[in-house]
Amino acid sequence: MQIPALSDAEELTCDVLVIGGGTAGTMAALTAAEHGRDVLLLEKAHVRHSGALAMGMDGVNNAVIPGRAEPDDYVAEITRANDGIVDQSTVRQTATRGFGMVQRLESYGVKFEKDEHGEYAVRQVHRSGSYVLPMPEGKDVKKVLYRQLRRREMRERIRIENRVMPVRVLTAGGKAVGAAGFNTRTGEFVKVRAGAVILATGACGRLGLPASGYLYGTYENPTNAGDGYAMAYHAGAELTGIECFQINPLIKDYNGPACAYVANPFGGYQVNRHGERFVDSDYWSGQMMAEFANELASDRGPVYLKLSHLPEESISALEGILHSTERPTRGTFHANRGHDYRTHDVEMHISEIGLCGGHSASGVRVDDHARTTVPGLYAAGDLACVPHNYMIGAFVFGDLAGADASRYRAYEGELPADQLRDAHELIYRPLRNPEGPPQPQVEYKLRRFVNDYVAPPKSGARLSLAVDHFERMRGEIAEMGAETPHELMRCAEVTFIRDCAEMAARSSLARTESRWGLYHERTDHPQRDDEDWLHHLDLRKSPSGTMEFTARPVAPYLVPIEEYAPTGGASRHLGEVHGEQVATAGPRDIAPVGSGVRAPVRQDAVAASHSPRILELLGLAEEEPELPQLRPFLADPDPAVRRAAVAALTETVPPGTGPALAATLADSDPGVRTAAAASLRELVEVLPPEPDLSRSLTEALGNDDPQVRAAALDVLRALRLGAAAAYARTLDDPDIEVRIEAVRALVSVDALDVVARATTDPAREVRVAVARSLDDPEALEPLVQDPDILVRAAALAALAGAGCPAPYAVAAVTALADPSWQVRAGAATALGAADPELAVPALAKAVGDPNADVRKQAVLALLRHSAREDARAALATAVTDPDADVRAYASRAVTPA
Repeated sequence: MQIPALSDAEELTCDVLVIGGGTAGTMAALTAAEHGRDVLLLEKAHVRHSGALAMGMDGVNNAVIPGRAEPDDYVAEITRANDGIVDQSTVRQTATRGFGMVQRLESYGVKFEKDEHGEYAVRQVHRSGSYVLPMPEGKDVKKVLYRQLRRREMRERIRIENRVMPVRVLTAGGKAVGAAGFNTRTGEFVKVRAGAVILATGACGRLGLPASGYLYGTYENPTNAGDGYAMAYHAGAELTGIECFQINPLIKDYNGPACAYVANPFGGYQVNRHGERFVDSDYWSGQMMAEFANELASDRGPVYLKLSHLPEESISALEGILHSTERPTRGTFHANRGHDYRTHDVEMHISEIGLCGGHSASGVRVDDHARTTVPGLYAAGDLACVPHNYMIGAFVFGDLAGADASRYRAYEGELPADQLRDAHELIYRPLRNPEGPPQPQVEYKLRRFVNDYVAPPKSGARLSLAVDHFERMRGEIAEMGAETPHELMRCAEVTFIRDCAEMAARSSLARTESRWGLYHERTDHPQRDDEDWLHHLDLRKSPSGTMEFTARPVAPYLVPIEEYAPTGGASRHLGEVHGEQVATAGPRDIAPVGSGVRAPVRQDAVAASHSPRILELLGLAEEEPELPQLRPFLADPDPAVRRAAVAALTETVPPGTGPALAATLADSDPGVRTAAAASLRELVEVLPPEPDLSRSLTEALGNDDPQVRAAALDVLRALRLGAAAAYARTLDDPDIEVRIEAVRALVSVDALDVVARATTDPAREVRVAVARSLDDPEALEPLVQDPDILVRAAALAALAGAGCPAPYAVAAVTALADPSWQVRAGAATALGAADPELAVPALAKAVGDPNADVRKQAVLALLRHSAREDARAALATAVTDPDADVRAYASRAVTPA
């Protein structure tokens, strides 16, 4: 097929756009339409048989039926199952609205099991709480829902576009305004303008690789490739709990659950090979999976779902459910192995890892109305992080999303051209190289890495390797080839899987504890740490395009739980999460030692070399050599010789040293690069600003080594060799030190308007550097309001150089009451430049601050107003201050020079 022109895109318009036609998406569309909105429902397959609900459902896992269970008990159950890390306000929505949803589904024609008196036949599967409501005829749930969508009154409001796959949510002014995608049959590019967008794309089921090796033999619906996770991330929404994986027990060699939820009410249960029950955990959780994994790996394994002891009527009833509603191929699978539930128990195994809010706790962060952190963007179903939400929860949050999104009307502005171009490139790039690696091969490799490095038990080293592999695979994914629209769909899905894999690895690195049993087991941090980690771990895409993290304390519970007592509070900004050193097995300079003996680690070690070339070089250095004599050593195959040559060059500094060292910044050995960078910084005062040096340093700004990039910026700035345009490109560098050097360099060429772009940098250190650089009060204003105390302190202090005009002076006076002494000290500094009518009375009080540094800054600020009598009076009170610095500065105002 040919790549369609961007200008030929089909444009669709709606009030509410629903992406995904499964459980949550269908309900969201129905509710939004019932609220009078024009709805567009996009589904990359066909709504009639799409989503995890496509083949029906055997039962509801979380039905809180009045008289059989209480909402508070259910909320407590889910809280304990998730080791305390839940937003109870969202879980409570499912608990309180679930029964109404059961009744609504019944009104549509969905059948739930009832007893002879017409009461719901709720079963108790766990040791506390009865929440499982069987659906013996649940195979027709999706058919019933589709029938509702096709009702005449719904057809007037809901437009269904099957075979249309969105790849990006479009945003304007920080709000969701539509989506971009393509038709998976024709390849046509499609753009949608909408008032609100509801993501209901399901779990990321195609993350880990099944033990069978089949790409699509997953526990979850294999069409759910993490589309919504990636779209939400790139739209700027926060995701949370991504380190908490979904792992389930399943039938050995079959991509279907063992269905203990169905079998347990009939008398089935999990046993080891001796027929012994071994599960201690009450709720189906990561802790239960840890027990399952331990038993499976022990000499008591394998593990079975025991059914052979059941009476005929129970087995017949189970076969009716498990071989039709749950998995229509299941009966064939057992029959082909000659297995019968009457004679054989079902061997169980562990599924691949996935991401799923509905079955664990990993998804897009939502509130109790399904709103994400991006205005106008909603998430519902397995995509949303509402732990253990299951089918009823998906319906509930689809309903909540549809109702709340009904506040919006279709967006009338221009759709963002840059985002449309990026989406167009993502979709059609494989058509440019049809002979490139096929999607199945690239996807297999990607998901093999997920299994090798990310699946539990986790370690920092393996997760760090995972991040390296996933970063490198960006290039391999970009080279995939395709020739048909269907292949384009699969290629786009691989990009989603890669995004989810990186999120999973980096999130697992960030949470330095073990929690949720098998879901997040860190061998290098084996203990749970409630003191530091009773927190949600949120991730988002930073303005610079990197993945950054925030630890958000769990909010106080609505339903008290004895084991946990969260108090809420301020979030802890973690910024980017960097991996461990995994390029070498231990230090490069220490040879391997015998088994059981740990080699000493020397941080300042330099690799030894017995090369006679070093002796030759040392002798040459004594003779003050010229650069041509040293060049062969700079190109020697031995990195130790090259490092020695850099040292000799630094010591002798012949003409041409600057360009030669700058060229060495591209050396293949990190030790040589580090030595060259250090030498350039050491010699910066004596190096002439030559064009060759400028050219090499500018090229070094693109080096993969952050130390090189930082040094190049530093020397370019010091020698006045760089230009603002080159510096500006490094302001988005992934390395913090490089970005700090970029700020300093931009200040050196007075490009303060460009520096102001970095006021939203994710790293505190960079924002501090920006604050210290700016002299425009308006540019400093966002930093004065920054959540980080050191950034606020630096910004307030910088106001002194900007004259601290009236509106900002008032803010500085207010900041003198800040709990952080650093902020108070910065505020005092600012008031030294403010109108004395406002500043002096406030500074006079600050002279009595309990912190000596604040008192010192208050005294220094008062000295700038010492022409006033009230300022001198305040300073006089400080001449007896217990701090020597405060006394000395105060004395300047009362002692003649």
